[in-house]
Amino acid sequence: MTQNKFLKPLSLIKDLGHLIYPSSCLACENELATNENHICSICDNDLVRTSFHLFNEPSETDKRFWGRVQLKRTYSHFYYKKGGAIQQVLFNLKYKNDSAIGEHFGREIGKSIRSIDDFKTADAIIPIPLHYKKEFIRGYNQSEALAKGLSDIISVPVKSNYTKRTKHSETQTKKSRFQRWDNVSSIFAIHKSIKNLNHIIIIDDVVTTGSTMEALIRSIQNVAPKIEVSVVTLAIA
Repeated sequence: MTQNKFLKPLSLIKDLGHLIYPSSCLACENELATNENHICSICDNDLVRTSFHLFNEPSETDKRFWGRVQLKRTYSHFYYKKGGAIQQVLFNLKYKNDSAIGEHFGREIGKSIRSIDDFKTADAIIPIPLHYKKEFIRGYNQSEALAKGLSDIISVPVKSNYTKRTKHSETQTKKSRFQRWDNVSSIFAIHKSIKNLNHIIIIDDVVTTGSTMEALIRSIQNVAPKIEVSVVTLAIA
């Protein structure tokens, strides 16, 4: 009876907090139900999941890197659809300075890949680094937030300090594939400690042409030629 007396006021306080500061959906901005997290059930249905983790055949993410760099395994969680819920999720992930969004979706990724044997040998997760100026403007690195959420599920440590972005490159949005590669071909510095790792997972929010990811992988393999690399992204465009 005493326990119920405490639980009821706590429940009322929680409901009152939700009434004053309601959580809204990242995609449609409608108020979330108490059992919804970051995105409402309607918009969640608009998120197209890839199911790459269910098949052993080459995925679209694999094909993005064919003939460019050798990878152990790849995984992308959603297909990017312009104007869809995933576009709003990615926008909020990048520009709303809310690491909880990234950690939430990082955990969702982790639940999908934790049973895949190829990922079980990883000894570090490395987020794509942002230049310190861009990170200061945004408030945080969205890829690092994804990495932390993924780490919570697969119990692999995040090593953000093993890579550094040395140049503040221009936005990639309207560049061709060649222009994207030329824009990022020499922008990363790699810490020598990466030589002590055997298999790393590089994580980013979205892969388009893969130029940034390729540039980082080549920089890492120049320092540690024998290291195995896997790639994980929240979405593939």
